[in-house]
Amino acid sequence: MNQLLIGLVGAVLATNQPQAVSNLVQQQAGLTVNLPNPNDPAEKELEQLMAGDDAAMAEVDKWIRDNNAFTAQGAGESKAELNARIMARLDVVRKSYEDFLRRHPDFAPGHLAYASFLNNIGDEDAAKLQNEKALQLDPKNPAAWNNLGNYYGEYGPITNAFAYFTKAIEMDPTESVYYQNLAVTVYLYRTDAKSFYHLDEQQIFDKSLALYRQAMRLDPDNFPLATEYAEGYYGIRPLRTNDALVAWTNTLQIAHDDIEREGVYIHLARIKMLAGRYAGARAQLDAVTNTMYSGLKDTLEHAITERESDATNAPGFPTNNFIARTNSVTVVTNATAIPTNQLPASTHQFTGL
Repeated sequence: MNQLLIGLVGAVLATNQPQAVSNLVQQQAGLTVNLPNPNDPAEKELEQLMAGDDAAMAEVDKWIRDNNAFTAQGAGESKAELNARIMARLDVVRKSYEDFLRRHPDFAPGHLAYASFLNNIGDEDAAKLQNEKALQLDPKNPAAWNNLGNYYGEYGPITNAFAYFTKAIEMDPTESVYYQNLAVTVYLYRTDAKSFYHLDEQQIFDKSLALYRQAMRLDPDNFPLATEYAEGYYGIRPLRTNDALVAWTNTLQIAHDDIEREGVYIHLARIKMLAGRYAGARAQLDAVTNTMYSGLKDTLEHAITERESDATNAPGFPTNNFIARTNSVTVVTNATAIPTNQLPASTHQFTGL
């Protein structure tokens, strides 16, 4: 479901930074519903229902793309008309889930699948109730713990998010997403995390980074995850220069194309600039040739020149110890502007059933 669809149906939009809580809670989490007995009539019916759900989402997405094209040509429906058509289509799916659960009220996978649909259309409170019902029916289901952790991560209390993500990890220590969700929540809510875990701020950073590293060990080729981990170093003071450079260098190793690679070069240049390593920063920028990065490249080159001049003219201020301001340059990783905490997008994604 694209951003316009999410906006039309009232879902919470993700932001473009790792602390985006709506981002971490809205994720469908790269998890899949496992139907362990395909011969069970309820499981067969749910599988068909979920396929219908996916088809409806695809149909709605096509409506939006087509309407965008028509609107660009001076035609197309109004937002209100399109929204009404979308909601009518999705209401058919909602009623199908409700009918299924009336007939199978104790079927936990059904409640999880319905919760996924409700999250997709932006009805988080109703999704929470369905996840709670699934957890009541199956207390050892890690997906239900994770999904509720997502909810509390956005709406609070935040300590519940810490506890629920931890429980999801306990139920399934092999799922990367659970570690990532706890990592970003600990990072975002450092004040709450300090009280909850009885740690100081640097220890909280260490805890978050360790959780990220575990997530990456379980999903080593996940470029957005590695990017999110590396971006975390921007928020740590004093700057952990060597650790940040290692993180971005490792991210570079799993980049899929030149756009991703050059996005990492931008980050490497920025870290080196912040550490006062101006020649190294310029060398990284020299490797950036894609025109989509021209603006960022020019901004960084100007910033490097400014900071180098400031450092040179500051009496007794060693150039190689200079730590620059961190908020003067905005950096993106790639052309597709992947939300920082975005996980593999797919409808109905849960595990542990």
